[in-house]
Amino acid sequence: RMTIFLKGCPLSCRWCHNPEGISPAIQKMYTESKCIGCGECVDHCPEQACELTDEGITTDGKLCTACGLCAQVCPARASEMSGHYETVAELIKVIENERPFFDQSGGGVTFSGGEPLLYPEFLCAALDACGKLRIHRTVDTSGLVSEGKLLEVATRTDLFLYDLKLMDSKRHEQWTGAGNRRILKNLQALAATGAEIQLRIPLIKGVNTDEANIGATAVFIAALPGPEKTIRLLPYHDVAGSKAAKLGQRHDRGSMTEPAEADLERIVTQFASHGLIAAVGG
Repeated sequence: RMTIFLKGCPLSCRWCHNPEGISPAIQKMYTESKCIGCGECVDHCPEQACELTDEGITTDGKLCTACGLCAQVCPARASEMSGHYETVAELIKVIENERPFFDQSGGGVTFSGGEPLLYPEFLCAALDACGKLRIHRTVDTSGLVSEGKLLEVATRTDLFLYDLKLMDSKRHEQWTGAGNRRILKNLQALAATGAEIQLRIPLIKGVNTDEANIGATAVFIAALPGPEKTIRLLPYHDVAGSKAAKLGQRHDRGSMTEPAEADLERIVTQFASHGLIAAVGG
């Protein structure tokens, strides 16, 4: 499958493995270990935002306009830009080039992020174009969006990947930056349309793997209308730290750890006790 990442997300999950997708802005990412200290970026930066120091290149975020020239001239690719602007027509050309692979594998296109529904007009136009090409369309969403826009997108989507993180709204806000009432309400509304939904639950020990949260999640899912939902359990992996460093951000892992095998077995059993089949990974 081809995955299209749209930058910008209303959540700021502390375990997010794509921190470059949270901000809607184009961002510079710098890998210190790749830098050869040539100074090309310093010489070419029109805003004089780059400086060569003993520790490598530093970038003054107040001066940087994310023009991308530093990334263009970097021979070691130590500097790169996260994000670029693209029209629907330009995107569809890229997708069409991959169509032979879709036809052979039965794949398609997944619109992810960030949160793709932050751009409903763009997303709907791209989904319509893919539909005309008979390309399978998947939308990966946090659910923290307008219900009306979500249901509008649903009429042109073959599969939703819908994230469920925590059932308690206060704890959800603590870990993701926003409560979950709209997320849960939107999921109920989406399920009522009969849409095909795969529920994706990140499992972070110290955050949401406790029996109370898993039990509440299972009860909620079991009560959803519509066809049976696929449930995928996604164990936490600390890949955000290296990406955060490239963005010049700090990443505090805190109490977050990977769930043990015993935790995963217990969680699968908890879902099964509510008549739900959950699989690890995917």
